[in-house]
Amino acid sequence: MATDGADYRRLLHGRQNSHQAPVDGADGFEDDNLAAAPQSPPHNIGASSQRNLGSADWGVFGSMKIVLFKSKLNLLIPCGFLAILIDYTSQNQGWVFPLSLLGIIPLAERLGFATEQLGLFTGRTAGGLLNATFGNATELVISIHALRSGKLRVVQQSLLGSILSNTLLVLGCAFFGGGLACGKTEQAFRKEDAVLNSGLLLMAVMGLVSPAMLYYTHTEVNLGQSALALSRFSSCIMLVAYAAFIYFELSNSRRRDEASEGGGGDQGDDDYEYAYPEISKWEAIAWLTIFTAWISVFSDFLVGAIEIPFSVVTGWMTGQPMDLNFHLFETASLLITVLVVAFLLQDGTSNCFKGLMLILCYLIVAASFYVYADPNIDGV
Repeated sequence: MATDGADYRRLLHGRQNSHQAPVDGADGFEDDNLAAAPQSPPHNIGASSQRNLGSADWGVFGSMKIVLFKSKLNLLIPCGFLAILIDYTSQNQGWVFPLSLLGIIPLAERLGFATEQLGLFTGRTAGGLLNATFGNATELVISIHALRSGKLRVVQQSLLGSILSNTLLVLGCAFFGGGLACGKTEQAFRKEDAVLNSGLLLMAVMGLVSPAMLYYTHTEVNLGQSALALSRFSSCIMLVAYAAFIYFELSNSRRRDEASEGGGGDQGDDDYEYAYPEISKWEAIAWLTIFTAWISVFSDFLVGAIEIPFSVVTGWMTGQPMDLNFHLFETASLLITVLVVAFLLQDGTSNCFKGLMLILCYLIVAASFYVYADPNIDGV
């Protein structure tokens, strides 16, 4: 793959020599091993190359050391097992929810770490799609368990909160932190990708607005059933759109990177910071499976004590009437949020002030929900 070849040449030779012709002999290199490095490494990195790319402790025990003992958040993992123990041995169920919640936090963080490690072996585009997909695995697992328990409003509000926090708070903090790090220099990203993602967000909001309008205008053909049928149809359409988006991104990433490499690359490529994989590709896949299973177990106790299209389809399969009919206030908040984010992303640049605006918008939305009375509070 041309992208990976260019990336690892720059990684092995250094950014200063990435666009220069190779020098005969070893004089142009500080290390003889770098001089002997292949110009086009294979897509699947071998064990020796992996060691050269920054990992000193490969193998099962090295992987366990990195994944289980590197993060201080892992100290909270025993809380999840303690919640299971209390649930089976004690009548005091009040501790099950907070302990399950504390146990899921490090698992979600480690799941993100394993996803990022796997993304280093797949290229930037596929890695970004992996992060976007598996980054929501925790919410999806919790939603499935909540659906099985019939807690539809819990699913709706948790997914809504996840969307609002990621589009406003997380993106705002990223822009704000990047602006502080870069000083007066604006950060640039691909305007085309930002516009495409904004379009997908607006399409998702349209899928939420349509059932809400149908319900609140009392224009359903079959009262109470038309909005549910429309929600299921819209969810299937959105899943098809997401699959098409993944295909489009993967099929066009090679052409873009080849064009960028042929033109000498842009400024963003020159300043790109390369991360070193700390675990192998198969180890990352294994840890993804393990952490997803752990989260599934802890989520069962979390939901027992108390991503939208997928949740609707899952509810359909499990016989739960989960729909996209969010309350009017919630739908309006989501629509305004997406419009604000789409407007700020349209020029392809970010700075400290844009990040601050997104954070302040999140505070407004959070304050609004704090004083918002859920009319279906009894159904939670």
